[in-house]
Amino acid sequence: MIREAALEDLDCLVDLEGQSFSGDLLRRRNFRHLLTRGNAQTLLAIQDGEVAGYATILFRRPSTKARLYSIAVRPAYRGRGIGTQLVRAAERVASERGCSSMRLEIRSDNEASISLFDGLGYRCGESTAGYYEDGMSAVHFERCLDHV
Repeated sequence: MIREAALEDLDCLVDLEGQSFSGDLLRRRNFRHLLTRGNAQTLLAIQDGEVAGYATILFRRPSTKARLYSIAVRPAYRGRGIGTQLVRAAERVASERGCSSMRLEIRSDNEASISLFDGLGYRCGESTAGYYEDGMSAVHFERCLDHV
């Protein structure tokens, strides 16, 4: 099941973030801002009664390009299609808000995520050197949402 995150989910989001990433972490205050004041929407994947993953989409007026800001799946739930479910749900949300495309960045060493987005029809674009705090480069991806 996919549902919109609420402020009550803050602890789960922070915990999931810590389990998923070793650097460039979203902190509690970042999630609080995104949930309360940011021009964003965070979706949760619920499996077996717990938060198995999340995806945060950013919107900027007057742009028609949404940005998949962050996506994470709890390690115990990886390989079950939850990432795909979250991406598709994020695309629907963006399309419903009038966006024509979804953009994102992926660490160039994150082969699993690159493979996921390749398989979902995202086009690989340019790379940005030194994008992440540890100096790793980012690969940019984008997908048209006309057929969502």
